[in-house]
Amino acid sequence: MSTIKIGIITVSDRASAGVYEDVSGKAIINTLNDYLISDWDDVYKIVPDEQDIIEKAIINMADNEKCCLIVTTGGTGPAKRGVTPEATEAVCDRMIPGFGELMRVESLKYVPTAILSRQTAGLRGSSLIINLPGKPKSIRECLDAVFPAVPYCIDLMDGPFLKCDENVIKPFRPKKK
Repeated sequence: MSTIKIGIITVSDRASAGVYEDVSGKAIINTLNDYLISDWDDVYKIVPDEQDIIEKAIINMADNEKCCLIVTTGGTGPAKRGVTPEATEAVCDRMIPGFGELMRVESLKYVPTAILSRQTAGLRGSSLIINLPGKPKSIRECLDAVFPAVPYCIDLMDGPFLKCDENVIKPFRPKKK
């Protein structure tokens, strides 16, 4: 069996230009390393807040790199250049709005501005794409909330079996009869 591939896309004009280090993408990698026992490799990219570039990065990770999961960070707020949800919706076959709904509910426990967030999730082929906020603390809070559903979603798409450290995160999988 080949190693599982997970895509991480940081959407940031400044990080893509080298103005500052990408801490958000690294926060996703660190969180997934905490969660997953399965061997996995990241397919990592930093892109500017340009819808066509974001779309191309997602398409490449889903169609060519065969990532079962693609996690984006950044570009989900109301700023004019925040277009990650639009890019995600443009390339997905189907949307799964429950991910964004749960992330906003979780974030509201910490900040009242969570209602401004436009995170979403969708499916492209055999890939699950999840949009996360840009702050590392918020990334972990949101992933802690939604990740229990991720392995089963990937199972349903005939993707690889994601084995988790259940002392850190407990995935939900229905009991087999």
